[in-house]
Amino acid sequence: MAVAHGSRDPRAAATVEALLDEVRLARPGLPVRTAYLDHAAPSLGQALHGLGEAVVLPLLLTEAYHSRVDLPAALHEARARDPRLRVRYGSTLGPHPLMPAALERRLAEAGVPAGDPDTAIVLVSAGSSDARANAVVAALARAWAVRSGWWAVTAAYASAAAPAPEEAVALLRAAGAPRVAVAPYLLAPGHFSDKVRRATLEAGADVVADVLGPAPELAQVLLERYEAALDAPATAAAS
Repeated sequence: MAVAHGSRDPRAAATVEALLDEVRLARPGLPVRTAYLDHAAPSLGQALHGLGEAVVLPLLLTEAYHSRVDLPAALHEARARDPRLRVRYGSTLGPHPLMPAALERRLAEAGVPAGDPDTAIVLVSAGSSDARANAVVAALARAWAVRSGWWAVTAAYASAAAPAPEEAVALLRAAGAPRVAVAPYLLAPGHFSDKVRRATLEAGADVVADVLGPAPELAQVLLERYEAALDAPATAAAS
């Protein structure tokens, strides 16, 4: 049971299904279902209803409020309603060592070769009121800069934290970056991806890559999270 944030934008659900289709192709015979925390159906409770056992995997890129509060609350409600339901709960998609490869895939598709020393990268996440989640994104940017040949890698946040993506672009331009490319650390298109593209291009970005979407690396991460969750004990309604 893959649980995404959910969006009123139909592109988001289509992208989630495209990612899960990658998982289905990689593991034929594995039942893969979708649920959403908000703005789209089915809810987690609806998707779990009638099942005896499930592995619930958050389609979220960082540990933050949704994975720490919203999802556990929805699971508790579902287990209270279906006492025989047994659930294993997996980790969020990120952080994971494959994330830079997925980001570089999207950049390459936009015409930016991996590790180009004349390109500075702005790594843009949605942003969170949870400073720990933002710190994870900043750590990803630092690690990516160390292992690659980019001119620089700077973390930015579409909401709730600084710098904003357009501010990061302007700072890199002022610092003399020959080219600036924006790498959205976003799962699916929607309000944030549109906002980031518009604002960063206006601020002087040369390239804005696509969202991660159905990148093969994400499908691999999701299957790894599934296998790891299988090794954890299942919890029942009384737990």
